[in-house]
Amino acid sequence: MFNTNGKLTATLNKSYKYIFLLIFGMIMILPFVWMLTTSMKSQFELNKGNIGFLPIEKLTIYNYDDEEYIVKRIKAVEDSSFIHIFNNDGEIVRAYAKVSTDELKDVSRWKFHWENYLKAFKKVPFSRYFANTIFVSISILIGVLITSSLAAYAFARMKFVGRDFIFYLFISMMMVPQPIYLIPSYVLLNSLGWIDTYQALIIPWLANIFTIFLLRQHFKTIPQELFDAAAIDGCSRFRILWTIVLPLSKSIVTTTAIFSVIGSWNSFMWPLVMTNSDELRVIQVGLSNFSSEASSQTSLLMAASAFSILPLLLLFLFAQKRIISSFASSGMKD
Repeated sequence: MFNTNGKLTATLNKSYKYIFLLIFGMIMILPFVWMLTTSMKSQFELNKGNIGFLPIEKLTIYNYDDEEYIVKRIKAVEDSSFIHIFNNDGEIVRAYAKVSTDELKDVSRWKFHWENYLKAFKKVPFSRYFANTIFVSISILIGVLITSSLAAYAFARMKFVGRDFIFYLFISMMMVPQPIYLIPSYVLLNSLGWIDTYQALIIPWLANIFTIFLLRQHFKTIPQELFDAAAIDGCSRFRILWTIVLPLSKSIVTTTAIFSVIGSWNSFMWPLVMTNSDELRVIQVGLSNFSSEASSQTSLLMAASAFSILPLLLLFLFAQKRIISSFASSGMKD
């Protein structure tokens, strides 16, 4: 009887935890769901104040010469009504038109405006922005994996004077906010003639302290016997790193690669300050520029935001198990 009650209590506690996580998970994804549904609404519907989650259009239709027009009732006079007639973009093409009230029909219908995505993509050169972002992200990723793996191996497995001091000095630099070093970095890059170039977007980010930290933590968990055996066989440090350490660290390397891509993709302040020309804009700066040009077109703004974050969302969903396993295996400890 005691065992049965204990199992029942444990089951209930587990159920409460899942319900709690489900509720807060739904709360967290609500803004994303609203963004997606808003991106598929017509601008005319949004101008009317329909900001709900469902893309349902509540319209007044006026039939004229076998064609349907979206209208807005302004004033009713006996059997007639004064209306505004709109085009598909929500712009008034005829104001205060007087028609018979019987010719007006109120309808509610589901309609997904997928064309908003195409309109948003063509409004500014998003293809160029995506190409720049992909090039910068891949270049930074390659540099980060090379420099971080070498530095992490040195901090984890090599003994030299001041090793721990240098490592903790690196870690302390993570607490310095970007605005602190933004102006000195601009002055330095300007003196090198790198402002408004790919060098300014890539080279300063070829080393990442957080990636070094994650790799070092994982490298310290690899048994020392493997390093001793490789050294007896005559392997150099570079060969040990390439043939033993990195193959055993696929999970954490994948995680750091994903973090690097996400950081490069979401970078805004640095490329905004370091570049001026439209040809070098990355996706986040381009999205900001688009928001200033299409500030009154909410549906297009939401569509642009949706396809800007879609690659990162797919990347995270594809690799979420590997990310979790890498943190669990690293232990996040000395």
